[in-house]
Amino acid sequence: MPATTPTTYDPALDAQVFWVRHRMEVAVGLIVLLLALSSYGGFRFYRDRRNAAAAVSLSGAKSEQELRKITDEYGNTPAGAAAQLLLAEKQQGEKKYADANATLQRFVDQHPKHELVTTARMAMAANLESLGKEDEALANYQRLVANYPLSYNAPLALLSQVHLLKAKNKIEDARHVCETIMTQHRDSFLAQEASRQLRTLRPPNGASSADRMPASIGPPPAGTPPSRP
Repeated sequence: MPATTPTTYDPALDAQVFWVRHRMEVAVGLIVLLLALSSYGGFRFYRDRRNAAAAVSLSGAKSEQELRKITDEYGNTPAGAAAQLLLAEKQQGEKKYADANATLQRFVDQHPKHELVTTARMAMAANLESLGKEDEALANYQRLVANYPLSYNAPLALLSQVHLLKAKNKIEDARHVCETIMTQHRDSFLAQEASRQLRTLRPPNGASSADRMPASIGPPPAGTPPSRP
């Protein structure tokens, strides 16, 4: 049998063959990559300039109209978020509670991961109380606790429910809220206030130990003969 010639492997030749066969796909891929990098760089440049412009505008904004203009033009920037909070504070100070809540809702919608989202939601609930909408305020406090149980505002949202529940004569629910603060947020400075509130809340259909004491306990009336041993 004739001897077979061993097959030789030439990496350079294989690379050339691959390039000839796939040069169009490789070229298109490189172009797409360059365009993506260029677009990302352009976006970052635009975003940075926009953030800087918003910050400059905020530094000189004092009136409600100026703050509103920033929220309209730069609402999705960090400075725009700050302007929304400042605007809501001004509106609240002027007792424009419905307007303040509309501003805060816009802040929450545009910045759902902002570190002050729970603070904004607390302010919204307080504004609802000021508008006389206690049921909506209570629902907002309860929703905050359910959605942000580990938030620093969670114990405050719980405690804010107590007076609303007392007003609705839901004493057992109010007691449960106080107990929740004392067990789940025992390290919070509000735990002591929750304990104080709990002592003022008598269980329904029950009485304090002092109320349950017999009426005869106390000094005997004058002229009553001493009892025999």
